[in-house]
Amino acid sequence: MIIEDPIIQANNQHRRPKFYQLLYVQVLFAILIGVFLGHYYPKVGVLLKPLGDGFIQLIKMIIAPVIFITVSTGIASMSDMKKIGRVAGKSFIYFLTFSTLALIIGLIVSNIVKPGHGLHIDPSTLDYNAVADYVKDAKHSSLLNFVLDIIPSTLVSPLTGTNILQVLFTAVLFGVGLSLTLDKSKPVLDFLQALAHPIFKVVSMLMKLAPLGALGAMAFTIGMYGIASMSNLIVLVLAFYLTSALFVCLILGAVARYNSFSIFKLLKYLKDELLLVLATSSSESALPSLMQKMENAGCSKSVVGLVVPTGYSFNLDGTNIYMTLAALFIAQACDIHLDFGQQAVLLLVAMLSSKGAAGVSGAGFITLAATLAVVPEVPIAGMTLILGVDKFMSECRALTNFIGNAVATIVVAKWENQLDPIQLEETLNN
Repeated sequence: MIIEDPIIQANNQHRRPKFYQLLYVQVLFAILIGVFLGHYYPKVGVLLKPLGDGFIQLIKMIIAPVIFITVSTGIASMSDMKKIGRVAGKSFIYFLTFSTLALIIGLIVSNIVKPGHGLHIDPSTLDYNAVADYVKDAKHSSLLNFVLDIIPSTLVSPLTGTNILQVLFTAVLFGVGLSLTLDKSKPVLDFLQALAHPIFKVVSMLMKLAPLGALGAMAFTIGMYGIASMSNLIVLVLAFYLTSALFVCLILGAVARYNSFSIFKLLKYLKDELLLVLATSSSESALPSLMQKMENAGCSKSVVGLVVPTGYSFNLDGTNIYMTLAALFIAQACDIHLDFGQQAVLLLVAMLSSKGAAGVSGAGFITLAATLAVVPEVPIAGMTLILGVDKFMSECRALTNFIGNAVATIVVAKWENQLDPIQLEETLNN
């Protein structure tokens, strides 16, 4: 029997994978193939929709157990209940501050760029029926209904559903219960910690299917809507993408710099997840992987477990930029002038409705409907003007939301002294 030299064996174990074995390279090629198929063979592209939908469904399947195990075991390891309250309180302060800032930036850009100026559209000529379903969903996404929806029907029902906040609510309660009875429930905690290993292994296995999901989602998007469908509203789309990019680079970049890390190194570290979010237009598709990478970067498990899932519902920077930008676009296109006071009311309503529609499928468009339903000056039927390009804007919404939650996790962890700065620096540098 030939025994391999230990040094050679160690080198083989740490050998860098070839470029085509890297996930982000595979996803990038899948996106390009999807664009090619969707553009030149649109019928084939549309038929590939189940690949994208199926991959997202697989990820959603594993989200509930990932959140439940991470949050409950993280809280159970905290002996100080006040610490849980501090983490939650600081998270919400961060979320409220930057979500409001995103709304304000959307208003400012709309007033400067004026993407809807000159269209002179008569609101009476718009087809309300095209957005009726979104308005109906928006009526069910009031803040009161949102609060009631957090409470599940049973203790285990959230694990079989897709409501992230219900899973989070149950996990927090269960984690607190574990922490207060740890002398008797230590075997339960040990079991959950052991269960985390196969759960995250399943996540790793599912991520290998990401290129197929990216190919199907991108081929369908281009095949159904076409690249040329963006041309009519190119100013709005470009204004949104540019605004979101500036928000990430300047605002979140400044926050990152103040907290001693680079936003660009963080983006490079999360490149696999960012490409996946771009392809699927869903930040949920990368939620389990984000939680794992934030822990690997030095954030404590308890902080990651609380901040990331909560941020997915309350820290929607991209969605907030989109809401005020789109609302003013509709007003400008219909020659409706909104003074400072009316825009301030729009901002306040958007702050509430963005929380009320959190976690709803298609939240960006539904939240906009919920906002316009309370602001009579802007016709809801005007949403038909952006219906055709909303799909192209959803990628940017998801990307900005995702990056915002990654930054929030590191910042809150640092505020709580639950961040290993050396591990963070080494991880981002490598």
